[in-house]
Amino acid sequence: MNLQLEGKLALVTGSTAGIGFAIAKGLAAEGARVSRAEEALAAYERFPTLDILVNNLGTYEVKPFEQIGDADWYAIIETNFMSGMRLSRYWLPKMRTAGWGRIIFISSESAVNIPVEMIHYGVTKTMQFALSRGLAETTSGTGVTVNSILPGPTRSEGVEKFIEDVAKARQITATDFEKEFFRTIRPSSIIQRFATPEEVAALVVFVASPVSAAANGAALHVDGGVVRSIL
Repeated sequence: MNLQLEGKLALVTGSTAGIGFAIAKGLAAEGARVSRAEEALAAYERFPTLDILVNNLGTYEVKPFEQIGDADWYAIIETNFMSGMRLSRYWLPKMRTAGWGRIIFISSESAVNIPVEMIHYGVTKTMQFALSRGLAETTSGTGVTVNSILPGPTRSEGVEKFIEDVAKARQITATDFEKEFFRTIRPSSIIQRFATPEEVAALVVFVASPVSAAANGAALHVDGGVVRSIL
């Protein structure tokens, strides 16, 4: 399938590794011109116009709810939510004027299944999900779409290190820990393994393309079936 991305200018935040890097590679492979920026101000100055914005920048922290202070909340909201909100606020009007554009938020299945071990992370992912839907409503009748992608457990560099560290501490193999993880922590997973960043990126690249024009305001799952919902 020709995704018709040749020459489209895309900005992917948080793209030095993991899912973001895979998205950048996937878009480039389809002919898009891909740039990366972590600071909103630098992005504004470099790209007065933009075709595709992928809000992927994010962080997480495992912490009991009662130990999450105000500073922790402000920090994770600033990174996971406010960064994408600001970039979208800048480029969405320009995309509407141009008559075409794609804004994609990399949310998480944690937006639906709030993880008890990092509630603040899950809340920011729900915020992305909600913002995406709200922004999509403002694109009615234009060639602009706004969608969110909800990955599940994905074998990024950070997760890879987590697996290795836990396996080493428990004196078991990484394979055995992965089986235990999906048996006890994410038992609803249908694929019963971590997805690869490339598997997540494949959906993002499709949604970024002109051929995905009918998908707007959607929350698209690539979570291996973790979320038990038909909606």
